[in-house]
Amino acid sequence: MEQRKHLTWKEALAQSYRSVEDISKVMRLTEAEKSKMADIIKRYPMCVTPYYFSLIYADEKDGPIFRMAIPDVNEFTEGGEPDTSGEYQNTVITGMQHKYRQTALILSTDRCAMYCRHCFRKRMVGGGGDEVAKYLPAMAEYIKSHREINNVLISGGDAFMNENATIEKYLKYLVPLKNLDFIRFGTRMPVVLPQRITDDHGLLSILEKYGKQKKIYIITQFNHPRELTPESVAAIRALHEVGCSIRNQTVLLRGVNDNPDTLALLFGELTMQAVHPYYVFQCRPARGVKNQFQLPLKKGVKIVDEAKSKMNGQAKAFRYCMSHKTGKIEILGQAPGQEDFMLFKYHQAKEDRDASRIFAQRVDDDQRWLDEIDEVG
Repeated sequence: MEQRKHLTWKEALAQSYRSVEDISKVMRLTEAEKSKMADIIKRYPMCVTPYYFSLIYADEKDGPIFRMAIPDVNEFTEGGEPDTSGEYQNTVITGMQHKYRQTALILSTDRCAMYCRHCFRKRMVGGGGDEVAKYLPAMAEYIKSHREINNVLISGGDAFMNENATIEKYLKYLVPLKNLDFIRFGTRMPVVLPQRITDDHGLLSILEKYGKQKKIYIITQFNHPRELTPESVAAIRALHEVGCSIRNQTVLLRGVNDNPDTLALLFGELTMQAVHPYYVFQCRPARGVKNQFQLPLKKGVKIVDEAKSKMNGQAKAFRYCMSHKTGKIEILGQAPGQEDFMLFKYHQAKEDRDASRIFAQRVDDDQRWLDEIDEVG
């Protein structure tokens, strides 16, 4: 495996691995593997930064970093949906969703520094930008007129794939809105391309400038301890130094972090860096993801509970949830004395009638999602 080299973030993007030929230069692949990978990339594009690729151990073809970055034949297996949480139905303006009363979600771009193989928005990769935000003034006016909205999540793709001028434009429109308490940016840049942060003083200056007027949160996604490197820690510290708070959302992934010790180590190291665990998400049954990464619900809750038993109070201050079409549903555990049932609670609900509702649902041993939810529980 080649040694890690210092590149600016734009140079790193330009040198990203996007084809079978690129991967073949640094990793031994059989002709059969090359053929299968080429077929997958035609449907689900690949992009891996040199930095992130350097985290794959030599010849490790089934390790956690490899699984998150490199195409796998399981992406072609049947099943899954393109939109697992009802994003189309919640779109109020092209590129902006209003599912939860207090939150507006903006899809600012369909580009990422790395195309994670477990991405639940795989439908957007290479899709031509049909779902991406285009009407920022109209969005700002919508938020202003809906006083119940008190925060905005600027996501994507990856929000920090936008040029600095675009990021500043969002902040210019959103920071003056009095009903907003804070603004969030969803990004994996500290994980997959930390140079975007540490080498770009322009970005840091923008965040510092507007962060003095309105609180800014950075929402990251570290899924494995190996992703916490000196480079990623430097990016975290740079964001802290300009006043940003950082919270982390981890996805529970088969073959990546489906081990209590792995999760406990990850969350312990995150809290040491003042990156606060926010959610552990049940992997969504997205098309091209479902059969590769999803874990059964019963197994998932056991892993999370055992991991929590190894953590301090700060590290385990997160919820294990699924982002369902009806809301964010906390996965509580098995119902006492009823092995076939599990308990769930709406942490956030699309409909007021579901707010904070606790319900029991029959769950098979291999069941990985709730397709239908009982109205009464």
